[in-house]
Amino acid sequence: MSDRFVGRTALVTGAASGIGAATARRLAAEGARVLLADIDDERGAAVAASIGDRAAHLHLDVTSARDWSAAAAEVRDRFGRLDVLHANGPGRVVPARPAHEMPESDWDAQIDVSLKAAFLAARTFCPLLAETEGALVITSSVHAATGIPGCAPYAAAKGGLQSLARQLAVEYAPRVRVNAVVPGPIMSSAWDGIDAEGRAATIRETPAGRFGTPEEVAAAVAFLAAQEAAFITGACLNVDGGWSVSTTSS
Repeated sequence: MSDRFVGRTALVTGAASGIGAATARRLAAEGARVLLADIDDERGAAVAASIGDRAAHLHLDVTSARDWSAAAAEVRDRFGRLDVLHANGPGRVVPARPAHEMPESDWDAQIDVSLKAAFLAARTFCPLLAETEGALVITSSVHAATGIPGCAPYAAAKGGLQSLARQLAVEYAPRVRVNAVVPGPIMSSAWDGIDAEGRAATIRETPAGRFGTPEEVAAAVAFLAAQEAAFITGACLNVDGGWSVSTTSS
């Protein structure tokens, strides 16, 4: 690991597990002080404790403007600055079903926890990131560009996140860089309910011939947040093992 984030501070949402936890570990390993934000206090605190002195947990409901305001106060009180924000939301939080059978409440729940949450993150922290010429990285998904039955609100939210990243990159330039990572089939708890046949089919659709790992997405987040990517903004970086360009996945 390098020391490219020494002296910098980061906030990672959805940090109690999966991509968020892996990103928090990666940034801390490269020298950052990291605040791990999540609604799951027990798991979030456990991940922070496993990282050590560079990390702390913060309770945050990403759909709550009040919680975001409290997070901003915590960041200023604890660190006095923010250099990196990884707006990383959960995966699909409502059951898969056709759009005509989907309750409005399911649509609202997914949009809130994904798209609205990223808006609240930007509204809260882009001014603070501007003070340090920092970076915002948003987690989208390959579902943004590929239709999968039953996933209308998830696809819409993830597509919206890519549009939002491009908009924010223009709006807050040149002092804040804004990019998105676009994960494909990443092995996480989201696959717990998928049987062996379903997993094998996904691997066949992926040119890399395997699932990705949260750590591989975290590596992409760290790159986009680092000085090496200083001339990259408004980009959506696929981390999908080639899934989105494979003819067998479309």
